[in-house]
Amino acid sequence: MTRLYSAMPARRRTVREIEIKLRVLNLPALLRDLRRLGAREHGRVLERNTVYDTPDSDFRRRGRLLRLRIETPARLRTILGGRRRAVVTSKIPAIRSRSSRYKQNLEREAEVPSASSWAKVLRSLGLRVGFRYEKYRTRFRMPELHLDLDETPVGVFLELEGDPQAIDRAARALGYLHHDYVRGTYWDLYRAECERRGRIARNMLFPT
Repeated sequence: MTRLYSAMPARRRTVREIEIKLRVLNLPALLRDLRRLGAREHGRVLERNTVYDTPDSDFRRRGRLLRLRIETPARLRTILGGRRRAVVTSKIPAIRSRSSRYKQNLEREAEVPSASSWAKVLRSLGLRVGFRYEKYRTRFRMPELHLDLDETPVGVFLELEGDPQAIDRAARALGYLHHDYVRGTYWDLYRAECERRGRIARNMLFPT
């Protein structure tokens, strides 16, 4: 992975990501609550995500992630479109207590000028496409907190990332309790939904 990290901008530092997901059952009500709490909207995009892995799925087994994401504006009548960009992200699990309510990773992320060029770089390292997934994401911001509203093929989720106390305060204000926190990845959620429906888990994509 040395070639990969040497190609990423040096100014991009590794950060500790602390987050949870909340399943959203009433989207209009959630949007009203977010605006009532003063969350500032930062646009909606369609994300096309490609997760790369070794041929024997070593990254997935070790809880690691290497992802190439392409974002395109996806405006709605009441929500502005976000920015067009491509992003490369790497994550490794952070040491945490097994009883922790939060998912924690060490993350490094960089915006890149060409998604196709980076796809070639990753393939040249011997990596393969392990999982592809799509979602519409609307970004919101509050003090000490990033909130990302994700519309996916397996449901709608709100990701809260930031200080644990800020996560708890916002979740409580939105009507959620600790037992509502979801720590799984979108692969975990997609695989569980496929198992429930008796389907083989492949890629989490919207119907075409």
